[in-house]
Amino acid sequence: MRINMKYMFAFFILLITETIIALFIHDTIIRPYIGDVLVVILMYTFIRGFIQKSIKFLPVYLFLFASIVELAQYYRIVDILNLQDNKIISIIIGTSFDTKDILCYLIATVILIIWEKMERSERLR
Repeated sequence: MRINMKYMFAFFILLITETIIALFIHDTIIRPYIGDVLVVILMYTFIRGFIQKSIKFLPVYLFLFASIVELAQYYRIVDILNLQDNKIISIIIGTSFDTKDILCYLIATVILIIWEKMERSERLR
């Protein structure tokens, strides 16, 4: 297995960005919306950093995964698992359901699909 340094670099930059957003930004646009768009892209770059072969529909799979996590928030999964006192888990999983989050995941998915099409056409040249 070879690590794709381009994607791993992007992953670490996005991870730092997401951490800064989570810890220091408490606004009404960047944290709730941009952060949700970036989290799907963060997962994508992590997976592509380790898996060289293209995964058909990876952005769609990530959208479904993120939406399932969001739906789990609706059912208060953190409370059900008795993890509400674990701040890290509460931040990662999330504790509040919002349909706008699913829209942000969809936006990220569209961005990633466009990215893949551009990358594929560049490889064909």
